[in-house]
This record gives sequence, structure tokens and C-alpha cells, in this order.
Amino acid sequence: MNIGSVFTWNKIILGLRNPEKALKYFIKGKVKKNLDGYDLEKSFELINMTKQNNKDSKYYTFFEFYKRILRNTLHDQSLRNRFLDNPEQVSESEMALAIISDEDLEQGKGGGWNKEIYTMIGNRLDNLQFCVEDVLKNNIPGDMIETGVWRGGACIFTRLILKKYGIKNRTVYVADSFDGLPKPDAEKYPQDADDVHHIIDVLKVSVEQVKNNFKTFGVLDNQVKFLKGWFKDTLKTEPIEKLSILRLDGDMYESTWDVFSSLYHKLSIGGYLIIDDYALSACHAAVDDFRSQNNIVEPIEYFDAGNVYWKKVTETMV
Repeated sequence: MNIGSVFTWNKIILGLRNPEKALKYFIKGKVKKNLDGYDLEKSFELINMTKQNNKDSKYYTFFEFYKRILRNTLHDQSLRNRFLDNPEQVSESEMALAIISDEDLEQGKGGGWNKEIYTMIGNRLDNLQFCVEDVLKNNIPGDMIETGVWRGGACIFTRLILKKYGIKNRTVYVADSFDGLPKPDAEKYPQDADDVHHIIDVLKVSVEQVKNNFKTFGVLDNQVKFLKGWFKDTLKTEPIEKLSILRLDGDMYESTWDVFSSLYHKLSIGGYLIIDDYALSACHAAVDDFRSQNNIVEPIEYFDAGNVYWKKVTETMV
């Protein structure tokens, strides 16, 4: 098997054990050249601003507690188990006390691929919360979608936010093959030639398991719609009218390009485009190519080295 110049098997194993270390490897090594414009100090400023805005949230206690459950960073495991058994039996005061107790423990935690978590995006849930609450506050029209969901944690969190605010007229779309990533089509997308995501079994999570995860949190309902299949087959035909949140987590050039070409024109002015994998070479190239070809002028904001986003302020031709 030819792993290629970017990945090595040892680094894949490292990623399985600790994605944060793997990301550091990529930033330090092969993909460092793809982080033009990344300003670490500005990123910290954005993270701090986001945290402060999230603290001002009407439902701060609930959302912080949900994030700790999804990331498995709650110190009190008995409380976590009680919540997962029945979310309604944990009071807001218990949640608040747990958050205060975990303040120091929580710093820098999150992410990973172990069996106890529902999302591997860790503290990037803070960025997602900021974007979702902003579009709700400003009445930006449109549904919300994540393309590439793994165990569904980010979509579950999005649906929980809508539920807490009593929003009944928006759908959360959960788009994934639910069978891992596609084999690279090197002829059509040479940037994916050495990609090995398709051989990583931990990325293959069935739609039944993801639905069960939604059920655990009490949000498997008619405001959630699952789009099963490759993006090139599902996104062009799904009758989505408008989006207010478009979150991409497909790793590869092909996956990223398919989402952009199918959905970006449906993103409302004032809505947010979020990229989870900008530190990866192929994804980075797809984002930059699409922006260039479609005259997208909004500046890219780095929440961290890999998670970037921007608010759409101009219409583009796609």
C-alpha cells in the first residue's frame, strides 16, 4: 500500500489515538505551508471572544453541560451516566455545580476518538455555538447542515440549541455516507491521490448508531433529517431552500468541493460557513480554489489552526 508523501502509517495510528497530536504533526510538517494567514495570537483572541459571547448566552449552563457530555470531559462520571440514562432527571443547579467544579479540569480538554465521545471536534463546539446563536439572534433564514458527522455530536448539539430556544421552523441536516470516506478519485481530484481516510475503520459509523445517539439526547425528531450517501449523490438533489449554518467536515478535496458546489449558493447572507479541516492539504486547496473561482471575498477567520469560518456577506455565482 502506498501511503504517500503526506501520511505515514505511524501518523495515522497517532491520529487514532490522539488527533490533537496528529494535528500538531501536520501543522509542523507537511501542511505548514497551507496555513498562510494563520495568526496564533489572533486565534486566541477569537477563542476568548467566543467564550465570552457564549457565557452571555441565555442558556449558558445548559450548553456548557451538553458540550461536556458530548466531549466526555465531565469529571463527575456518575452524573454523566445519569444524564445519558435520562437527560430530564438532571437539574440546572446540578449542571451549574458540575461546570464550576470542572472549570480547571476542562481547560484544553476535548477531542479524541475514544468510544465514550460523540464528537471529535472538542472545543470547536464553542465556535459552532457562537455561529448558531448569532444567526438565531439576527433572524438569518435557513436550515443548518453538517457534511461529515461521524457520531453526530456536532449536529446533536445544534439540535439541542434549537430545542432550548424553542425553534420549530428549522431543520438540522445530518449528511454523511455513514460508511466512512470515499476512495480517492486521483484522476479527477489529484489533490486526493495519497489520501487514506477510506481505510480508517473508526470513521465508519452507521446511520442507525447516529440515530441512536440523537435518541439518547432526546432530539431524534422531525426537525432532524439524515442524508445518507456520498455528497456528490445526495446534496445536489435534496430540496434544501436556504441554509444559515453550513459546516464542512469531509477532510478531502472531493468531499469539500462537492459540498461547496452544491450548497454554498444556498447559504443566506449573514449565515456562517465553517470548515473543520483547513489544516489538511486537500481540504485547504479545495476551499482556496472555490473561493478564488467564485470571487468569495469574505476574510477567513481562524478559530484555531484547522477550524476556520466566515460570515457570508456577498452573493456569489455558483
